[in-house]
Amino acid sequence: MFKIKRGKTKVQQLQVTVSTEIAAGSLVAWDSGELIAATATSKPYDIAGVLVKAITSDDDDYADARLVGVEVPMEPYTEWEAPVTSGLVAADKGLYQDITDAVTVNRAASTLDVVQCIKVISTTKGIFHLNIGIFGMGVIAD
Repeated sequence: MFKIKRGKTKVQQLQVTVSTEIAAGSLVAWDSGELIAATATSKPYDIAGVLVKAITSDDDDYADARLVGVEVPMEPYTEWEAPVTSGLVAADKGLYQDITDAVTVNRAASTLDVVQCIKVISTTKGIFHLNIGIFGMGVIAD
């Protein structure tokens, strides 16, 4: 799960795909004009931000077309804490990495470069800049 640690963000109300469960703290990406949970193949510029509140099949409006709160960075160097597949080390600082799924950084992959590691908390947790949305137009697989 991605959690804001430092920097300016705002919550935007964006259209989500109906009947789709997504955990709070997940990166969400545009797909056919609606949001889905980001995947390992989501392009950085398609990722809108971080889902504020979980979407579950128990929600009254689960099957309805609706807007959901998405926390989006307002500056490129906003810092986010996130779990990592494993093996995060000091040498990873400054490197761009991919995601395994909507809530986990894949420190062993760097094809789409969704995040940039800026601090190692442990081998399985770090602080990252998100290379997404309008900020995700620059670095991809350098």
